[in-house]
Amino acid sequence: MYICVCHAVTDRQIREAVDQGATSLPELQCQLPVASCCGRCETSAREVIDEHLVVRARKSAA
Repeated sequence: MYICVCHAVTDRQIREAVDQGATSLPELQCQLPVASCCGRCETSAREVIDEHLVVRARKSAA
């Protein structure tokens, strides 16, 4: 699903960036141009980051 329509950034791309080490929006923005135009996607991008960090933590704890 597209999270950032302005730059065509998907939730999959955000999860991949988290897998590569991004743990916050500023770190994500070093890899992807999310929330750098109109900013409407900022909340959604943060939610994807946070959700994926939780999923990764659960997997590593199991």
